Amino acid sequence: MSRACAVAAIAALLTASSVAAESPIRFREVAAAAGIDFAVEHHPTDRKHLIETMAGGVAVFDYDGDGLLDIFFTNGAESPALVKSSPKYRNRLYRNLGGMKFQEVTENAGLAGAGFSTAAAAADYDNDGNIDLFVGGVRQNFLYRNRGDGTFEDVTAEAGIQSGRWCEGAAWIDYDNDGLLDLFVVNYLQWKPEFDLYCGDPVSKVRAYCHPRFFDGWPNTLYRNRDGHTFEDVSERSGISAHVGKGMSVAIADYDLDGYIDIFVTNDKMPNFLFHNTGKGAFEEVALTAGGALQDSGMEVSAMGADFRDYDNDGFPDIVFAALAGERFPLFHNEGGISFRDATYSSRLGALSHARSGWSIGLFDLDNDGWKDIFTTNSHVNDTVSFFEASEYKLPNSVFAGGPGGTFRDASAESGVGAGPPQAHRGCAFGDFNNDGRVDVVVVSLGGPAELWENATPAENGWLDVRLTGAKSNRDGIGARVRLGSQHNHMTSSVGYISSSHGPVHFGTGKERNGMTVEIHWPSGIVQKIGNIEANRVLRVTESE
Repeated sequence: MSRACAVAAIAALLTASSVAAESPIRFREVAAAAGIDFAVEHHPTDRKHLIETMAGGVAVFDYDGDGLLDIFFTNGAESPALVKSSPKYRNRLYRNLGGMKFQEVTENAGLAGAGFSTAAAAADYDNDGNIDLFVGGVRQNFLYRNRGDGTFEDVTAEAGIQSGRWCEGAAWIDYDNDGLLDLFVVNYLQWKPEFDLYCGDPVSKVRAYCHPRFFDGWPNTLYRNRDGHTFEDVSERSGISAHVGKGMSVAIADYDLDGYIDIFVTNDKMPNFLFHNTGKGAFEEVALTAGGALQDSGMEVSAMGADFRDYDNDGFPDIVFAALAGERFPLFHNEGGISFRDATYSSRLGALSHARSGWSIGLFDLDNDGWKDIFTTNSHVNDTVSFFEASEYKLPNSVFAGGPGGTFRDASAESGVGAGPPQAHRGCAFGDFNNDGRVDVVVVSLGGPAELWENATPAENGWLDVRLTGAKSNRDGIGARVRLGSQHNHMTSSVGYISSSHGPVHFGTGKERNGMTVEIHWPSGIVQKIGNIEANRVLRVTESE
């Protein structure tokens, strides 16, 4: 190594160490004190129905428009009947009262639900200023319209949303840039209640959940928003239904910056999908040629929750997703909007995640230092895994701190998250629940108490939240790209595993406090620049006419 290279390497290490020293990530778990007393009733049985281990979605959104983010949990049902036969199975909505206090308001809001619910996706699909909710499940999906008075109405039938498949995720996306949000539904396996294959060790009589190879997959579904009230299934016309997968999650971003949102879908033990938006009402699946289908090893992994954001501040959204122990958490670096490079090990995420089994994941700046960090919920799929391999079922969650050079370090222990109780963690969602400028996390566990991780990182760094209101674009601004200095982010509510995080676009500003400029590329093609911005505030931006 040359002297210049050595000096540069040392400088980079010192910079990373300085950032770590100045910006420690700290969380404290406050669910009980906050009034959140929810646990997923996934109805485990001796027959090991696969749906039992695939539940646990959560959505964060401001359902009543009071400026405070609320929390919605999906819940299971009696298995294999798929019936919410008891109040313990109802979905739950918790209203944020302020001061990190919540009150359950499910019944009054009309969101108790029916069937075995899994996924949640929040967005304002009818552009009336109220955030609506899609709830996906095993053979039964629901669309709830927010009336704007604290209640929801089930409009599934009249809207044209269908059921019958196993939904494991959903994303709101304006794929044709007409100002109306469309709905992309991720479908998993062709499971039936009568399926009763014995998987595991019959000699020792240790049964396990069956591998996905024993089931056929489904194509995903795309619904086009016709008029803000009804939807049409355009899966075939758009090219989406031509690809059969075993979908686990979906994340959206305009990865080639051509003005049209693209879609990434993780598949369980088969190559992932990257649907490139042609801009002509159709998609082409390019994961294998563009990268993102598989890691460089060519190994198919148990791809779980995903996020699709720029982690190294180069202006192009990258892809990260969780997987099981031994498979690592893959990270694909966007090479200028043309292709993706496997950066799992060069980012250090491969070595850090090798022994972990992850489900949900999110790229957010947790310490506001200007670099996105990673939060993952962890657990194995099989509750009997320790009988078959050297792995644990229940695990604590993880935090990986990002920094200069696009590398990560394990901050789980220092953050307090790694010392949290091992649980069968599943979904998680992100949002600033107490409006202090720091991103908090709500986590779901099967059969165990939900966790609310309040971000207690020392408030040494600045922050800026950009809340968008579209005029020609969709009202949520979903798909809008936002730049603050060298940082790039975009508006989306599709984050992680079967979960949704509908909040403003968040930036950490580090030591910068004023004189900043925000640039917004709206889905309509309009570009806005707003200068002389001060930190530590919510910047509300309405799309210019």
